[in-house]
Amino acid sequence: MRLTDEKFRELIEIRVSDPQRISQAYAARKRRSTLTRDGVMFIVATDHTARAMVGLGGDPYAMADRRSMLDRLLTALENPRVDGVLASADIMDDLVVLGALEDRVAVGTMNRGGLAGATWELDDRFTAYDTAHLVRSNLDAGKMLLRIDYTDAGTVPTLAAAAQAVQELNDQHIMAMVEPIPYTKNEAGAAVWDNDPVRLVQAVGVSAALGGSSAYTWLKIQATADIHRVAQVTTQPLLILGGAPGPDPEATFASWEQALAEPTVRGLVVGRALIYPPDGDVAAAVGRAADLVTSAAKARS
Repeated sequence: MRLTDEKFRELIEIRVSDPQRISQAYAARKRRSTLTRDGVMFIVATDHTARAMVGLGGDPYAMADRRSMLDRLLTALENPRVDGVLASADIMDDLVVLGALEDRVAVGTMNRGGLAGATWELDDRFTAYDTAHLVRSNLDAGKMLLRIDYTDAGTVPTLAAAAQAVQELNDQHIMAMVEPIPYTKNEAGAAVWDNDPVRLVQAVGVSAALGGSSAYTWLKIQATADIHRVAQVTTQPLLILGGAPGPDPEATFASWEQALAEPTVRGLVVGRALIYPPDGDVAAAVGRAADLVTSAAKARS
């Protein structure tokens, strides 16, 4: 499906004159009976703009064009191996009206209040979906970002809110997708990823134990060089995140392939690296990632 001028104008007009079409589309959406068809999942992620991330590389407006973003998402979703999408409500609303969520896994992002670059970045309030609205919108999962910095008190309320959300989602029998990322401060005092492999193992252990039940908890983690050790921390399913497009796409794909060989690693959740690839060919980038996921599924069968 391509986003024609007519369809894009219709999206805008619905917002003005027929907003109830959005809730009607959610209610009528055909959902899957299971999250995965073969034990492995491939999700494309586009929840970045909700926490003020609109730039990419040298372009400060790379993700600021909604029509371009939707067109890229529709291209990705044309690949039958793509199981679904992770998005904030504004993007999800557009997709459901376009009919792009039929028989797909729809994951709503939950905490986006830790705006990129803000002084309070690690105090990541839940400003997007909550559990009640995930249920009301007929969605399949909720995702939360849990950045852990032992020197930043903003980690504590985020940790508590994430634990509550995990429990609520588990109570509703809905997947709780938790993204643990260890953080630290750079010389300028800004919050940045902590690449210490021990810290990632610790963060995964903390996230795996959130709430009073882990039955519906999946973890979204980085494809670290020490993925074997990280993958041993829990029996819960792990999904590999993509991050921003790197300078060496070959190395990125190789790291995903290595990670997918681990028994607990059950798929990819990738956004910018596939939706905004360096060469601009979304279909090719998504297709290559899809081949990795398909190979991983076959290796388990």
